[in-house]
Amino acid sequence: MNAKIQYNSREYKIDLSSPIDLSIEMSSESVQAWYQDHLKIEPVVDGDFIGEVKSGAPVNFRNILFNPHAHGTHTECYGHISEKWVSVSDCITDFFHFAKLITITPKQLANGDCVITKEELISKLGENKECATALIIRTLPNSENKKFRNYSNTNPPYILEDAMAYIVDSNIYHLMIDLPSVDKENDEGKLLAHRIFWNYNEEVRSQCSITEMIYVPDEINDGVYFAQIQFPRFNNDASPSRIFIYTIN
Repeated sequence: MNAKIQYNSREYKIDLSSPIDLSIEMSSESVQAWYQDHLKIEPVVDGDFIGEVKSGAPVNFRNILFNPHAHGTHTECYGHISEKWVSVSDCITDFFHFAKLITITPKQLANGDCVITKEELISKLGENKECATALIIRTLPNSENKKFRNYSNTNPPYILEDAMAYIVDSNIYHLMIDLPSVDKENDEGKLLAHRIFWNYNEEVRSQCSITEMIYVPDEINDGVYFAQIQFPRFNNDASPSRIFIYTIN
């Protein structure tokens, strides 16, 4: 099924029949970060009642214990770094965007850190002539192990400050990346890339989002797509999410 979208005085045909899911499934075996144990899914136990059909219950009735930042694909708002309680559901109300997908090999620094640099972004994103409002970053290497890896204490790649400033200057409002954070795992709580993206402590870009721990399969080519952000209405700074992209004709 094709849909016609008007954008910047041009008409685009979007193929809605074959969505490409960039999210990582949340399960007891999937990805972990931030020193958290695996997500837990357990049946409710109340006296003799065990909330699983296989144990004699009429329905499956399970509790789930998880952290959205640690257990899979999640979308966060500026409430992630705010002293006041800010809900992602209140901030992010626009769910469809033209998105530029780029692939980057992080550069290794002398101290061993691997980083996404401004120069690499310039070479891949350019001047954003497509006027995409979302940016999807796939990092190399791109093993399917990203779906199951424990990132804790591994110092994953991150985005340098001037590189994040370039993303903001490129009019990107929704950033999606296959890493557990846009910042260094242990940065003494500075969270510089987060702060730059949301222009925190100045005129906050309150309707902008960061989605972390996506997975972009190798067979998906770099280019411009129509993207959809989905997440449940959690009253929290972040929520588990699904990111779909659609090809543009």
